[in-house]
Amino acid sequence: MSNNNTNVTMDSHYAFAIAFGSIIGLGLPLNAVALWILLRHHSLKSSCAIFMVNLAISDLLLVISLPMKVYFYSTGKWELGGWILCTWITMLFRNNIRSSSIFITFISIDRLLAVVYPLRSRHLRTSTNAWKAAAFVWLFVLVLNVPESVGFSRRIKNYTVCFEFPEDKLRIEQITEEEVIAFFLPLLVITLLTINIVSTALVSWTLRKQLNDSAKVSNKVNVMLLFAMNLMMFTVFFVPVSLVKFFPKSRTFLNCLASVNCCFDPVLYYFSFDGFWKKKEEADISLARDVS
Repeated sequence: MSNNNTNVTMDSHYAFAIAFGSIIGLGLPLNAVALWILLRHHSLKSSCAIFMVNLAISDLLLVISLPMKVYFYSTGKWELGGWILCTWITMLFRNNIRSSSIFITFISIDRLLAVVYPLRSRHLRTSTNAWKAAAFVWLFVLVLNVPESVGFSRRIKNYTVCFEFPEDKLRIEQITEEEVIAFFLPLLVITLLTINIVSTALVSWTLRKQLNDSAKVSNKVNVMLLFAMNLMMFTVFFVPVSLVKFFPKSRTFLNCLASVNCCFDPVLYYFSFDGFWKKKEEADISLARDVS
């Protein structure tokens, strides 16, 4: 029986190694190219573009942490520098979930203001405000890392593994800092999901009221696809992983599933800008028409 359990565990580890490796193969080039296009072809004077640049950076930070997970799940052991590196990699993953969900919500709010309140929101949708909001997000996730890293490092110092711990150890050792943040994350994600649902409803209602010519139909479709993608990201990736505290046996699967979000984020950029692949001047004209 123990041999069967060991074989099942090794098979699942190999499956996770392949999954994380596939995410690297897709997420790294997609986000690198997306970031290059955003910086080269789009003005960072646009609040939406600024949020997307930060979202791409968040995804790239996640991707660079995944090779260590591939190594661990392919070999079944951790020999990459002890608990410090393990803590750092874990924080990169958790930061991505938080920062990505917030930046996606900022994109939804920006598109909401552009569609529903195009004139009244111009003083809010400035590059200065966008950079301030982005800085606040990074500061927020880094502040959470301080108590979280302390609690996490205490737990793994006496272990020779990383990313997976015996379930009995997880139940016995109560880390106060991690417990508080673990219950805070679902509240944050559910709140952000609610904001996205309300934004989607308001934009959909506004677009149905507008009587635009046929040339504008494609813009409407792109706008609604953007909001549909945002809702999908939350329901499929962010909400499940935010509840990992309540499903410890599914921890690795939920973390792997959440990592897939970095492969879908570049799709958001395409739906956000009609001229995503165009040169900066053409894209700026397209973006100005979209928010007018």
